[in-house]
Amino acid sequence: MKVSEILNASTKAFPSIEIVPPMRGVTKTELLESIAPFMEFSPKYINVTSHRDEYEYRQEADGSFSRHLIRNRINEATVCAAIMSKYDVEVVPHLICGGTTAEEIESKLDNLAFMGINNLVALRGDSMSGEKRFTPTPGGYRYASELVEGIRSYQGSNSYRRERGLETDDRYFCIGVGAYPEKHFEAPNLETDIANLKRKIDAGADYIITQMFFDNQVYYDFVEKCRAAGINVPIIPGLKPLSTARQVSVLPEAFSLDIPLELTQEIAKAGDNKAAVYKIGTEWCAMQCKDLIAHGVPAVHFYTMGKSDNITRILQECF
Repeated sequence: MKVSEILNASTKAFPSIEIVPPMRGVTKTELLESIAPFMEFSPKYINVTSHRDEYEYRQEADGSFSRHLIRNRINEATVCAAIMSKYDVEVVPHLICGGTTAEEIESKLDNLAFMGINNLVALRGDSMSGEKRFTPTPGGYRYASELVEGIRSYQGSNSYRRERGLETDDRYFCIGVGAYPEKHFEAPNLETDIANLKRKIDAGADYIITQMFFDNQVYYDFVEKCRAAGINVPIIPGLKPLSTARQVSVLPEAFSLDIPLELTQEIAKAGDNKAAVYKIGTEWCAMQCKDLIAHGVPAVHFYTMGKSDNITRILQECF
């Protein structure tokens, strides 16, 4: 079932979760066990992030350098297949522009369709290590809007439709895209960022998932501005509970977001009490979740980062 269909059919807010593919060396059994606590809450779908391959140069005995692929994580399609083998839940792999050509994207779409997956999230992706700005792969896409357009164009081909028995206006893939309620760090202002978001919707995206935020008013204001800009697809809020005091400084730098003064003060009072910080972060996120549900959001998306305890506590309290 497509995410767009799930959203249309749902009469109340539901949780969805996002996981990061495990590092190499983690077994399939360990992966599935890490997901098991979430399954008690019957999430409608599970997002699986994608990470671009990196390369390093190693000096050989003769003094020359050779390039070697560094792949630290299991790829998203393999993780999706593992989840599908165990659980009756939709999977939503992420596709990114970085490190991939348009032809390689087409190959990935074929593989996903072969597996019966018809949901995905299209993202530009991060820069490579050492890059100040994102550099597209030769023959690849520079922006997520181009990636969305490429997916729509590819699945619109006559051969693609014949093979899958699609009617003229049918879309095999339901496409989600990302958004930044406090703007992407590369955008000069929020208005420009929303204009870029609208390009993704105009290219054929079906719904939006926001980056994490810690002040719900930021999300409500963002939705209002999106609607004023002509963006009418569902906008799903993304949440992540703070779990350590260090995240108060790390998350704003990594994701270009603000953390409310009240929350930072509470965490500062906890000092070196890690359990207290964990509890504060969990309770704050639960408070956010309840307020969002009360305001009629279609769903709440949780960034789990491979951790389940605090998320399951929030799910128990809110759903």
